[in-house]
Amino acid sequence: MMSKSTTRHIHIFSAEVKDNELVPSDSVLTLDIDPDNELIWPDDAIQKIYRKFDELVESFSGAELTDYNLRRIGSDLEHLVRSMLMKGEVSYNLNCRTVNYSMGLPKVDEEQNKFQVQ
Repeated sequence: MMSKSTTRHIHIFSAEVKDNELVPSDSVLTLDIDPDNELIWPDDAIQKIYRKFDELVESFSGAELTDYNLRRIGSDLEHLVRSMLMKGEVSYNLNCRTVNYSMGLPKVDEEQNKFQVQ
């Protein structure tokens, strides 16, 4: 049986991808970052999420793979996404098919014409 954790921007599955399908696994976790493309992700931001994911998975090494443990990892990663958004490391994708300001409304700085999160 496949365990999973899904937050707004982080989906974790106890599965591996084979032929574009998720196959349940007791030893592999698959991470899907921002499946709705709500945010714009520079490469260094994506790598930051993967490094934190690896660190969190390592911290649970030897522990039973439970939905609760996956939710803890997913929640920690979602908090990281929010902090990255607040720091401007990622930004909202205003061309997303459904714009959802789930982490705060963007604020337009009229002088610099840049989007910021309140």
